[in-house]
Amino acid sequence: MATKKRAFITGITGMVGSHLADFILANTDWDIYGLLRWRSPLDNINHLLQHANNNERLFLLYGDLRDSDSINEAIRAAQPDYAFHLAAQSYPKTSFTAPLDTYDTNIQGTSRVMEALRQYKSDTIIHVCASSEVFGKVPKNKLPIDEECGFHPSSPYAISKIGTDLVGRFYAEAYGMNVMTTRMFTHTGPRRGDVFSESSFAKQIAMIERGLIAPVIKVGNLKSTRTFADVRDAVRAYYMLLTIKPVAGEYYNIGGRYSCTIGEMLDFLISLSPVKNTIKIEVDTQRMRPIDADMQIPNTAKFEQHTGWKPQIPFETTMKDLLEYWRTRITDGGHFLTR
Repeated sequence: MATKKRAFITGITGMVGSHLADFILANTDWDIYGLLRWRSPLDNINHLLQHANNNERLFLLYGDLRDSDSINEAIRAAQPDYAFHLAAQSYPKTSFTAPLDTYDTNIQGTSRVMEALRQYKSDTIIHVCASSEVFGKVPKNKLPIDEECGFHPSSPYAISKIGTDLVGRFYAEAYGMNVMTTRMFTHTGPRRGDVFSESSFAKQIAMIERGLIAPVIKVGNLKSTRTFADVRDAVRAYYMLLTIKPVAGEYYNIGGRYSCTIGEMLDFLISLSPVKNTIKIEVDTQRMRPIDADMQIPNTAKFEQHTGWKPQIPFETTMKDLLEYWRTRITDGGHFLTR
C-alpha cells in the first residue's frame, strides 16, 4: 500500500494557508502538517479543527520563522513531500514602521525553512511564496509585468520579498533542491485580513449596514491600479505549481485577469450595499504609504503555458464573497476596529 503524501504549510492560519488546506483536503488524500505560532488566531481554520482534534489528515505544529530550533523540529516531524512556504509579515504598510522584524521574518525566516528542509528532507518539492510587490513602481512601457522585469521595491516588505525570492532560487541552484518561487499579484476573498484595502472597505460597509459606524468609508490612495485574483484560484495555482512538471529554480508570475483602480474596486463594493446612497468616502492620511506600487498588472503566460492553470472565479464573485464574509462576521457579534 502506497504511503500517503504529506504537505507542509507554513502560515496555515492565514487567508491563503487556510484556503490551501481546504483545497488539499477536498482534492487529494494527502495529510497536512500546518505550521503556526502558539498565539496565532485560529478563526480561519476553525472549520478544520475537528480534523486536528481527531488526528485526521490535519496535524498542527507550533513554530516561529524567527526561531531555527522550532523550524527544524517541525520539518523533522512533518517529513513533507510538498512544502508551501506562505508565512510572512505580509502587510506592506506595517513594514515601514517595523522593517527589521519584516526582514527577519521574511528573509531570514525563509532561510531557516530552506535550511531545515535541506538538512532533514532535501527531496521535498518546495514552493516559496514571494510577491508581485518585488516589482514595485513599474513604468508603463514595462506593462504587463513579466518575470524578467527589474525589481524596484517600494516598501521594506517588498525588499523582504526580493530576499525571499532570491533565497528560494539560491537553494535550488546551490544545493539542487526542487524549489520554485512565485510572485502572486493581488489575491483576495473570504478571510482576507482587514489591514488590506478591499477587505477594510468590505468590513466598513458591513459595519455601516449594521449601524455600528457612521456611513463614512476611510480610504488611502484610490488611484493605484491592481489586477485582482481570487484566493481560491491562487491556491489551486500553488497546488499545480508543485504537481505539474515542477522545474527546480523556476520563478513565475501568477495573477488574475481583472484590472482596475482601488477606487473602482471600492465603487463596486459600495454598489452591492442596500445603503449605498448614504455612504461617503473620506481620505485618511494614516492609510497612505510613503511610496506605492501603483501599476500592478501581470503577464502570467509563463505559468499558464507550463501548467495549464487559468483563473476561474470572476472579480464580481470574489468581491461579493468578501463582503458576505464580513457581513457574517459582523452579524455574529464582537467588536471590530475600523482600520
